[in-house]
Amino acid sequence: MLWFLFVFNLAVAVVAPFAVDGTRGVLTCVGLGAVALGVGVSLLRTPRRPA
Repeated sequence: MLWFLFVFNLAVAVVAPFAVDGTRGVLTCVGLGAVALGVGVSLLRTPRRPA
């Protein structure tokens, strides 16, 4: 689930400035980029479970 959240937020953060004009696009990019960054850090810090 964290991988989906990471990839989705990162993709929207990359596309937002091109899809939405002005300040709203930039703030969307920054906000979702921060969420993606937080999830990415969480993925790196979470210990892997044995298969």
